[in-house]
Amino acid sequence: MSRWKGLPEELDPCVRQLVVRLRRVKDHSGLSLRQLAAKTGYSTSSWERYLAGRSLPPREAVEAMARLGGDDPTRLLALHEVATEAWGKRADPAEPGTEPGTEPGSGRPRPHGRALRITLTAGSVALVLAAAASVLLAVRLTDGEGSAAAAAGLTATATTPAGSPEEPDRPRYTCRAERIEDRWYAGNSRTMMAVLAEGHAGPEVAEAQCLLREAGLSPGAVDGIFGPHTKRAVRDLQKRAHLVVDGIIGPHTWKALRE
Repeated sequence: MSRWKGLPEELDPCVRQLVVRLRRVKDHSGLSLRQLAAKTGYSTSSWERYLAGRSLPPREAVEAMARLGGDDPTRLLALHEVATEAWGKRADPAEPGTEPGTEPGSGRPRPHGRALRITLTAGSVALVLAAAASVLLAVRLTDGEGSAAAAAGLTATATTPAGSPEEPDRPRYTCRAERIEDRWYAGNSRTMMAVLAEGHAGPEVAEAQCLLREAGLSPGAVDGIFGPHTKRAVRDLQKRAHLVVDGIIGPHTWKALRE
């Protein structure tokens, strides 16, 4: 098995999950980087960058790796799709070996960062000014109505019903654990493929929190928010199941949660 170097600390969790899985598949295949390059058509230096987390591999390279390592390409491609979305949010300059103005590993044109930031900033300022103008107009209209009512000897009354919430309701999740075809489900999601990490939110996170509770672990409140408590519980589950302990829920961790 190869002695892999540590991945960059700033690497997005979704990209890290993909690289760790690709390293496993490469080790399982028993191929050297040179052999891998010969069988996939991607250069040795390209695979070095892909497996070091310095560049995102193209979809075709991921699919070729899965085929050579005898792994399920559907799972790897699902991880690649999530990693591609996370990679696209980076504002870093092009990786070594990537042409300027293109997305790493794809060759597609990438928007100019400075021009995009200027456009977004200008748009944000315009929205703020428009909102401020609307508020000012509403205040003036309200003041005018209040003065008219006072002149007529009327008393203003509140239009908000008593006890109405000041903030919009957040989704509420419940745990209804049941065993279906030798797998546990908690009633929030039936996913086996969603990749979740700290900062994510939604019914898939609530499903994982319920299943962590069923496993005797403590993810904190079942609120659908992937926070530090949930991450710690995921790591504890991964240790127990002898998985890679990274605090990220992927297909293998889902399988352990539902068993």
